[in-house]
Order: sequence, then structure tokens, then C-alpha cells
Amino acid sequence: MAAPTLDILGIGNAIVDVLARADDSFLAQHGMNRGAMALIDAERAEAIYAAMGPGLESSGGSAGNTCAVAAGLGARVGFLGKVADDLLGRTFAHDIRAAGVAFPTAPLSGGAPTARCLILVSPDGQRTMNTFLGACVSFGEDDVDEAAVSAAAVTYMEGYLFDPPAAQAAFHRAARVAHAAGRQVSMTLSDPFCVGRHRAAFRDFVAGHTDILFANEAEILSLYETDSFEQAMERARADVGIAALTRSEHGSVIVSGDQTITVAAKPTQVVDTTGAGDAYAAGFLAALTRGLPLAECGRWGSVAAAEVISHFGARPQAELKALVGAA
Repeated sequence: MAAPTLDILGIGNAIVDVLARADDSFLAQHGMNRGAMALIDAERAEAIYAAMGPGLESSGGSAGNTCAVAAGLGARVGFLGKVADDLLGRTFAHDIRAAGVAFPTAPLSGGAPTARCLILVSPDGQRTMNTFLGACVSFGEDDVDEAAVSAAAVTYMEGYLFDPPAAQAAFHRAARVAHAAGRQVSMTLSDPFCVGRHRAAFRDFVAGHTDILFANEAEILSLYETDSFEQAMERARADVGIAALTRSEHGSVIVSGDQTITVAAKPTQVVDTTGAGDAYAAGFLAALTRGLPLAECGRWGSVAAAEVISHFGARPQAELKALVGAA
């Protein structure tokens, strides 16, 4: 088996993020479920955008954020995701490449515009997301770059992409290619409501195709339809080789075979939780593909997540290599 030329290949929704601060009354006024991600149409996207206060716009999407953070940690990273051949699409492509991430996916021509996610950040740092998927829904099997998947030590896929039907087929193709090349497949569950919409498909993909699973407490409870974190953790242990389960201020728990590793959260002032799970996965996978022990992978994840939630926006503002002590 040839040595990988990429450490991580992300597959996910290529989205331009728009972040703005908002209080609970704004969320209630616009019928939003606090802390959740809702899929919206173009008309609602325009209405919310017009009502939002001053914001920050940047390339985003869950797996895209993970890729950018991992690249900042020194990992060799690529990303597959669909944008349109429009201004936002070109902005996304330039931004993610500038972060050190290879982005070979051809843009969509003549279809829906590039996706955008309108993120409202509450005073306590909680984020509520409204996503217009736009060009993302066109991502399918033909967009799976088999050479890139075969070249990556880990192919990492975001659960949000499970909403468009064509993308589920793309996930299965990517997993087949990765495993045929002797590589690993990783997945993040992304959102408990997303899990609820596709629970059977998620369970099948986790148990049958996933080596490394990322989920927060709400997501893993939703996947296995239980109120017990311990029960969900044991189900995950049985289904995948490694499960990294995050629990906000309580840190994370990593299970692999008969190992159970608890990793403390890194204390920080919470300004904006957008991208916390994405950054954790980035730190974990960047360390894992360096061959570091699982406890150290969890520490890297915690350090990356703490940096991201300490300021507004989902991308790091500090030198992550220095924070984790990487050469």
C-alpha cells in the first residue's frame, strides 16, 4: 500500500458562513429553534439576512472548517464540496485554498447559487444556524475524487451532507474507495435533528462503513435513541474502531476497543461556540495521522476547540501549532 499523500480529505457542504450576534427574542421572533440547524429556502435566507445585524462572512461549512483548522496544525489536507460558479463560490475557493487546503471540486455551472449559512450567536456563545444549501445539494457520486480519497489516510465526512439524497450515495462511494485503498473512514454526526431525519441511514453508515466517529452528547443520544450517555457510548464502542464523544465543558470521552479515555476541556471564556466540534475533530485527526496516542489526540482536539470558541468566528486566530506544542 502506497503511503498517503494527504492526511485528511474532508467531504461536506461548501458554505459561506455569515455570523452575527442575536438575543433570544430575535430567535423567537423568527421562529428559530435555539442551538439547532434548520434548512431554509432562498426566500427565507434573504429575509433572515436582511434582519440580521452586522456580521462576519467567510468560507465555512462543518467539514470545511475542520479541514482549515487541521491544515493550521500542519496536516496535509484536501476538501471536496460543491460551490456555484459565482462570486460567493469563487470567494469560498480562494479562502479555503489560502488556508492551505487543496480544493479540486469543479464548480456547478447554471444551477443553484453557492450555499450560505446564517449563524446567530447568542450572548452565552450558543449558535443557531439557518442553512440555504444551494449548490451543495448537487454534490453526488461523480464529485467523489477517487484519486484524492485513495491518497488520504482518513476521509472525513460531515453528517449535514446526509440531507441531499445524492450525497448519501457519494458517502458510500467514498467509503468503498477509501477502504479498498486500505484507508480509514471518519464521520461526524453534525446535528441531533439531522440524525433524527436520517437515523436508519446514519446507523447503517456508522456500523457498516465508519472507522472513526465524532459526535457530541446530544447527537450520540439521538443516534441510539437513549437518554443514557453510557449506553450510547457502549453502542458506539461496538460499532466503530474509535469514537470521540464531546460533552462541552465536561470535555470528551474517547472509546476504542477496551480503552475508555476521558479528556478534560481546556478552560476558556466562551464567546462563540460556532465550529467547536469541527475544531475538535481537526485537532484529533491531525494528531491521529501523526501517529500520536488517543489521549494526545483528544488533547489536541480540546486545545483547538477552546481556541475557536474564545472569539467570534469558526476559524482559529492564534497559532495552533504553538498551542498544542507541535513541531
